[in-house]
Amino acid sequence: MLAKGVVHDTWPQALIAREAEFPTGIMLEQHAIAIPHCEAIHAKSSAICLLRPTNKVHFQQADDDNDVAVSLVIALIVENPQQQLKLLRCLFGKLQQPDIVETLITLPETQLKEYFTKYVLDSDE
Repeated sequence: MLAKGVVHDTWPQALIAREAEFPTGIMLEQHAIAIPHCEAIHAKSSAICLLRPTNKVHFQQADDDNDVAVSLVIALIVENPQQQLKLLRCLFGKLQQPDIVETLITLPETQLKEYFTKYVLDSDE
């Protein structure tokens, strides 16, 4: 994100600091995910980065001190705090659907952006 000019050079450290204070690991029905984000002041433009690590990455759970092994990281870069809250609500709703999460984890990378946009961001279901 830094190399692409989407964030200020303060973003990586701000993201780490926010994750330490407000963890974002979430255990869902079949998979664990994380939705790291930080204050809008660190963004130059809005973006969403979907990461599917080869080996699961450990994040602290948002609701307790336990760690979860995450299969999907959805990093949010948002310029507007109100937009960030709206986006988080949308994501939480969509990610409660196991079929959507499974597809996000297994879909070929070439189809991921289109699927995420159509079935997560733009869907009114």
